[in-house]
Amino acid sequence: MLEAAKRIADKKDWIKGATGDWEIIIGLEVHAQVTSKSKLFSGASAEYGGAPNDHVSMVDAAMPGMLPVINEFCVEQAVRTGLGLKAQINNYSVFDRKNYFYPDLPQGYQISQFKQPIVGEGVVTIDLDDGKSIPVRVERLHLEQDAGKSLHDQHPNMSFVDLNRSGCALMEIVSKPDMRSADEAKAYVTKLRQIMRYLGTCDGNMEQGSMRADVNVSVRAPGAPFGTRCEIKNVNSIRFMGQAIEYEARRQIGVIEDGGKIDQETRLYDAKKGETRSMRSKEEAHDYRYFPDPDLLPLKLDSARVAEIKASLPELPDEKKARFMSAYGLSAYDAAVLAAEPPSADFYETVAKGRDGKLSANWVINEFFGRLNKEGKTIETTPVSAAQIGGIVDLITAGTISGKIAKDVFEIVWTEGGSPAEIVETRGLVQVTDMGAIEKAVDEIIAANPDKVEAVKVKASMLGWFVGQVMKTTGGKANPQSVNDLLREKLGINQ
Repeated sequence: MLEAAKRIADKKDWIKGATGDWEIIIGLEVHAQVTSKSKLFSGASAEYGGAPNDHVSMVDAAMPGMLPVINEFCVEQAVRTGLGLKAQINNYSVFDRKNYFYPDLPQGYQISQFKQPIVGEGVVTIDLDDGKSIPVRVERLHLEQDAGKSLHDQHPNMSFVDLNRSGCALMEIVSKPDMRSADEAKAYVTKLRQIMRYLGTCDGNMEQGSMRADVNVSVRAPGAPFGTRCEIKNVNSIRFMGQAIEYEARRQIGVIEDGGKIDQETRLYDAKKGETRSMRSKEEAHDYRYFPDPDLLPLKLDSARVAEIKASLPELPDEKKARFMSAYGLSAYDAAVLAAEPPSADFYETVAKGRDGKLSANWVINEFFGRLNKEGKTIETTPVSAAQIGGIVDLITAGTISGKIAKDVFEIVWTEGGSPAEIVETRGLVQVTDMGAIEKAVDEIIAANPDKVEAVKVKASMLGWFVGQVMKTTGGKANPQSVNDLLREKLGINQ
């Protein structure tokens, strides 16, 4: 893994400055809310939404005498995530008090983990658009409680506080500074979210705040020592993350090239203005006055229980992608698209079971996913089932319908429903395989277009015109391969 630390960015990712080339160094602290019915240290609901302060227990509100009690399920979710990140699970970990003031943190401190987290070092492999795969090292994953939410737009003179989120379990996943471009950072967060969705440990809904990131950015001359970093706080969109990194890197380069120096600080990204702005000077660990929480005993995990959790893990995205490539003969791109989310992968496997894997993939990716995107639907809200797509693939494979007719059948199934086989039968859409009928249509087209017959002998690509005319004459029902073969034979065009 030393390669990741020492890696210099590809030249295409360097930023041209007034004094030379610059390289971006990026590390991320991703905060992922644990998928759990109740909070980390209380039995209050962890469900998103609800009326303000409706999901708040005495513990969450920090009432005198209220003591935290660890949620075993949240601990297991953290272990499950750590195993999915190929990370070290620490059988002994400690909860600490991290002392700082926030108006929506009733205790006046946050229960977190510092020197002894529940999960140690791991790795996430990210796949880039150019086909490269890059390892990003994970430094740690620790459990902590979330703060509440301050609302500043409800009253002209006062801020309101909603504690529904206060006490919800967070996993903070801290990476090493191994990323060298905004695209790599975006790919890392995308992969992290994908893994957790497969594991069922975080829903990854950034728009609801259940996953957000603090982005650490610094710049250096390529290969030089790391520069001073600035942290961009609470970025809740992968697209905004890319924009924030690009802006912040160029800002730092400008400061350095003008003779200034970068101050380590925490900044915020203003999506409307497309810029970062200073929030506060960056705190160090000693500023938080960490110490073990006296109300919580050290957390000791049984090795046998960790082994049980590991054995229960589902097939993860990288493994599923590799299996799709080997079992169904798919390209790396198609396999990655289909394995991106558990519902997509399950849908594809239902279609492909016992059928041509590549043809099934083409139909799921191009026709089905394309239509979902066009109409803003999801697999959960689709009007077309995997069985219906599979039925269309069966009809194509059997030669009952052509690819063109198949698209017409898909349109009918999407808008009206029904069995593809019955639709083809009742509407007379069966492909014409009678060579006599096809030959008659071919002869008529050739006889009616002598000028094009001469042209195709000079320019073989004109054959497509003849194929199109025959298909039009037969209402798209002729077998395209049979039409193509017959035309080549009659027009004297070699294969």
